[in-house]
Amino acid sequence: MMECVKHGHEIVALANLKPPTSSNKDELDSYMYQTVGHDAIHYYAECMDLPLYRREIHGTPIHQEYEYVATEKDETEDLYTLLQDILKDHPDVQGVSVGAILSNYQRVRVEHVCDRLGLKSLAYLWERDQKELLSEMADKGVQAILVKVAAMGLKASHLGKTIAEMYPYLCELNEKYESHICGEGGEYETFTLDCPLFKKRIVA
Repeated sequence: MMECVKHGHEIVALANLKPPTSSNKDELDSYMYQTVGHDAIHYYAECMDLPLYRREIHGTPIHQEYEYVATEKDETEDLYTLLQDILKDHPDVQGVSVGAILSNYQRVRVEHVCDRLGLKSLAYLWERDQKELLSEMADKGVQAILVKVAAMGLKASHLGKTIAEMYPYLCELNEKYESHICGEGGEYETFTLDCPLFKKRIVA
């Protein structure tokens, strides 16, 4: 989102997809969405003073071929419905901020949904050098902490550490195991406590 603002776009709403309440799960096995930390997403809306639109994820990754086609009960369709909700209240919205860096699976599906709704997918981080990108994020004041680890070399003791604190070690793991420095392979997940777009910090 910071890159969107940098390129002259105005953020008017936040969108989030979460696990169904009936599932009693905090995390889903989704190819599309990060659900770890979803119970604290409302703080983003408070810190940015923006409306937050949410829907439950009822679909699963049914259509897994590279080129996506609209498929009933696929999790991609939950994004389509969520963005429809936003367009009803904000018909002037023209684009969607996308944080994909390396996943063609995610990029293709977001672009497909955007095309169907007449929106532009704004993926300013796409194929950025991850070592350079993570360093830039930390330098620009993104205080994101690790809330999940799932890769060789990452331990429970790393949870709660910021990306700035973890940067040298993540680079070291990349050299050793070719892991993704920005966690694009699911190596870790983060939750942002503060960034230049926040009007106030989330207290952790």
